[in-house]
Amino acid sequence: MRRSLIAFFAFALSTPAFADGIIDNVNGIALDSRGQVVHFKALLIDKEGRVTRLVPPGEEPPKLSRKELKKNAGKPLYDWRADMGGKTLIPGFIDAHGHVTELGFRAGALDLSDTKSLDEAKAKIAAYVAANPEKRWILGGGWNQEQWGLGRFPTAADLEGVAGDHPIWLSRADGHASWANAAAMREAGITAASVAPAGGRIEKAGSQPSGVFVDAAQSLVEKVVPQPLPKERDAAFLTAQQILLGYGVTAVADMGTTLDDWLTYRRMGDIGALRVRVMSYGLGVETAIRVGGKGPTPWLYGDHLRMGGVKLYADGALGSRGAWLKQPYSDAPGQRGAGFLTDTQLQNSMSRAAMDGWQVAVHAIGDKANEEVLDAIDVLSQTYKGDRRWRVEHAQIVDPADLPRFGRNTTIASMQPTHETSDRLMAEARLGPQRLAGAYAWKSMLANGSKLAFGSDFPVERPDPFAGWASAFTRQGADGLPPGGWQPQEIVTREQAWWAFTGGAAYAGFAEGKFGSLQPGQRADFIIVDRDPTIVNAGDLRRTVVQQTWVGGEKVFERK
Repeated sequence: MRRSLIAFFAFALSTPAFADGIIDNVNGIALDSRGQVVHFKALLIDKEGRVTRLVPPGEEPPKLSRKELKKNAGKPLYDWRADMGGKTLIPGFIDAHGHVTELGFRAGALDLSDTKSLDEAKAKIAAYVAANPEKRWILGGGWNQEQWGLGRFPTAADLEGVAGDHPIWLSRADGHASWANAAAMREAGITAASVAPAGGRIEKAGSQPSGVFVDAAQSLVEKVVPQPLPKERDAAFLTAQQILLGYGVTAVADMGTTLDDWLTYRRMGDIGALRVRVMSYGLGVETAIRVGGKGPTPWLYGDHLRMGGVKLYADGALGSRGAWLKQPYSDAPGQRGAGFLTDTQLQNSMSRAAMDGWQVAVHAIGDKANEEVLDAIDVLSQTYKGDRRWRVEHAQIVDPADLPRFGRNTTIASMQPTHETSDRLMAEARLGPQRLAGAYAWKSMLANGSKLAFGSDFPVERPDPFAGWASAFTRQGADGLPPGGWQPQEIVTREQAWWAFTGGAAYAGFAEGKFGSLQPGQRADFIIVDRDPTIVNAGDLRRTVVQQTWVGGEKVFERK
């Protein structure tokens, strides 16, 4: 342990270096590059907002010699000093998979994520309509028929009389299905003759569309939904940014950045309002090319923004039965989900991105989709050599025979711990007990040599890294269930989970030299919290309160 401390803190000059500031008197805790916990009492920050040194317990911060004091005419060593009164300081969290703009819009729209029944959802919709008479379209989301115990998808008939003649369009919690009322379907021209595009499904009641549109079929209605104005997008971003900073998230991989999203980030950066760091993955190859031309953009605005990758989709989600499975769903024997792209289409899209140096991230939830993506990586890795860091987003249901393949070709498993605690009962219903061995298999990913990057997939889940951290080393929900954890053989250690939410998530975005673990030379992105997260139990970890958030040595959030 002593050798690890020496290696981590080795950053010294023959004479003390002048630094812009010092964060002093802290219970500082971080992980070194080997995943070992290290402690420090002060953090030195240079004028560029980078860490210059972590001062370990038992040592004093640098002081000026007599010669230097005379040379500097009594000027202080630091331009500023912040005394934290012994509070706990840890690196800022990095959410490896989120949707920034969607988080902001969801916060300002009708939110059904807390409803426990269809009747409760209908009442909330009616109340929202009454409170917002100026809104013609009623937009929002977060519904989950599994949470309602409904045993089926909701229908347009369920919305009859709830909102008058207002069109209603509400996305499912996972974003892979949406619920329309009759007025919305009329506006979109949906009839019994409507055909779902490839990769989509129209739920039916007899021969008629029932009101739920899965995956690509959502486009049939979305084409007539009013689009937000740039000023509304800017406001949504600022809302999302405040939410993220309040949870201690200082950087995020934005999975599926649209051109409109990118323009919002640029506007925010241009006026100095971009606080959270955004590792952007363009929605499809076309978006990335329109933004970056022949390759990733440089880091912009002091390492706050970069589009470095492309986001592709291999399938849908488990909750809407759009995840592509090798065998039929246990609770819907006639369905296996669907692949969004043929093998050739997927390989062509990945190749087009890789040839210009874009990192490739592919959404894959079902075991068949994961197999397809791994097959494509195996093929393309023969052409595109080097450190590509192919990303598989979610990797939720994997055939155990395919798990070792995640350790090849620098493949990263980008996973979300709270999906397991939210989905476990649904996963048992969708798959049956015999097909759960490769479900949410975090420990197996590490054992097979893959790198783990953890996130939340917000707004599907709350962007609360403490909830994700606790879920990862217990495989239990906030209620402490199930006893001993669900599929406990896939539990990872507290330190492994923490690294996946910090250094591992930075590595997954080719940002490990920029931020993630407070090592000297990295940006000084850190948070002040009300307890030591390395020693409290999982329940108390979930209750951690972020008191301050600092990005690049600047305080950007303080809880009042």
